[in-house]
Amino acid sequence: MKKINITKHRDNTHYNIHVIDSFGQEHHLGFFSIKDAFFSSIERQAEEIWLNETKNVYDDSLDKAIQNCIELDNKAGRENGGLSVNI
Repeated sequence: MKKINITKHRDNTHYNIHVIDSFGQEHHLGFFSIKDAFFSSIERQAEEIWLNETKNVYDDSLDKAIQNCIELDNKAGRENGGLSVNI
């Protein structure tokens, strides 16, 4: 279900804006003061998210592979492993 969530952040002066897409994924637009909260701008940003939404599929196979390497290192008695990843 697509929707825009507006919640109070600080007193009655600042609001937290989240957009929910049809996959249930939450997108944080930011914190807005009453002066900044131009609803046409928020609605435009929400529409852009909804037009470009894709299901976020997280593949945790790399996480599992790294965890397996760490476990193997621990079993072999190597505390710090030796895995170095440059991104």
